[in-house]
Amino acid sequence: MPISASSKKSLRKSIKNRKANLIIKNKFKELVKKFLGQPNAENMKEAQSILDKAQKKGILHKNKVSRMKSQLSKKIGGEGVKKITKKTAKKVTKKVSKKTVAKKVAKKM
Repeated sequence: MPISASSKKSLRKSIKNRKANLIIKNKFKELVKKFLGQPNAENMKEAQSILDKAQKKGILHKNKVSRMKSQLSKKIGGEGVKKITKKTAKKVTKKVSKKTVAKKVAKKM
């Protein structure tokens, strides 16, 4: 049993996080089994979605998620269904401060 207040809080926190992580892991296992039982595009989409969530929350490593998605897509590959991927593209914007713009305007005058 923990003695100090911080270790007691840490124990409470780890128990709470474990419950949340197990819910996602069990949901993931359930959806993968559902997909393997009946491989189609809809089940594939659900399985990939839960894998992405598990990766985002740090439950599964990104390489494991990538490997599992690849394995699942091989199961459905022969049916001519489009590969389902989530595109994440970040827009790169160049920030220009007002001071630099003011300096350029001042030099022109």
